[in-house]
Amino acid sequence: MKPSDAWAALRPALDPARMPGLLSDLPGSGGRSGKARTALRPAALPAAALALVLTVTACGGGADEGAAGPEAADETITNCDVEVPADDPPERVFAAYQPAIEMAHALGISDRLVGTAFLDARVPEEYADVQAEQEYYENLPSREELLSHDPDFVLSGFNGAFTDESFGTRASLSELGIESWMPSPLCPSEDGQSDETIDPSTVTMEHIYDDLRDLGMLFEAGDRAEEVVADMETTVEGVTDTLEDEFGALDEMDEDDRPTVMVASPDDEGFGVAGGPDFATEIIDLAGGGNAFEDLDDGRNHPVSTEDVIERDPDFILVEVCCDAEMTAADASPQVEEILDDPVLANVTAVEEDQVAEFTFADRSAGPRSASAVETVAETIHPDLFA
Repeated sequence: MKPSDAWAALRPALDPARMPGLLSDLPGSGGRSGKARTALRPAALPAAALALVLTVTACGGGADEGAAGPEAADETITNCDVEVPADDPPERVFAAYQPAIEMAHALGISDRLVGTAFLDARVPEEYADVQAEQEYYENLPSREELLSHDPDFVLSGFNGAFTDESFGTRASLSELGIESWMPSPLCPSEDGQSDETIDPSTVTMEHIYDDLRDLGMLFEAGDRAEEVVADMETTVEGVTDTLEDEFGALDEMDEDDRPTVMVASPDDEGFGVAGGPDFATEIIDLAGGGNAFEDLDDGRNHPVSTEDVIERDPDFILVEVCCDAEMTAADASPQVEEILDDPVLANVTAVEEDQVAEFTFADRSAGPRSASAVETVAETIHPDLFA
């Protein structure tokens, strides 16, 4: 069944008025962090060559052989334990959240986008013109609004899009002929779950490269995917080679040579910080540092008190801002000044040594910009090596 046929069948049972901007980040909604939009919102896969599997479907029947539904694919690619059909490249793609939107543009499939939603910051300059041509939602649209675009594929930058409170589970979309994808560093323990169930061992740059290659295969954009991966690898290797020339093998660096870094957004209760399963941990590690809150491993985002920050005494604080399509790291400047001027934090190393810097939430997300984020963080925490 094509998505358009499934939607036509469902339409009589639904309110014909389209529901604009159902905010997915309200508490309990399965969004990026469970906070309101104005606050910080924020699986293991084999290599791409092994991810393509052939699934031969027998002609035998199920419970109702006459029931309408999407045909089984001969070729599939596995993403977060979900088999994604790869027989025909998707033609009508809805991209939700910054990493997915930028991944679509990076792979050169901007002309297949039927809608985009929920940017955390300004897209890189090379994508600005093509993004300006897209239909854009500030917040995630409702499931009904999503379906009104007649997509055959949903590309999401965060797993919270695929919960019952948002677009629905990936299985429920597949029943309508709509396939889907999420970054493999965010694979939940099962379809429909969100950030609390991420396996930290999958939070690696290699998983982003695998995603790009797999999506390149899926969209018949393999050459472009390899170009993007090669550019990212070159950027990251430039950082790691410089670090290894100075300190030796990256995985054997002395802890004293690895500054501790807190990625945070201040709030009324203290700070929201990036924990161990967040991709910030991988970015900081490749940049030659350590996540000051890496041991918080039961989710990507965590509230901490000012006392917690004083106790951890991070060497650097990256103050992130979110969430607006025109936002840049410079928008964090007022919060940076507040932290530097806070007498309670005066003895924290990052404050005492004026090592509090501007950052964006988008830069700690798993996607095409992750390589440049590694470079940015390395320049911040090892300024003598990356002048």
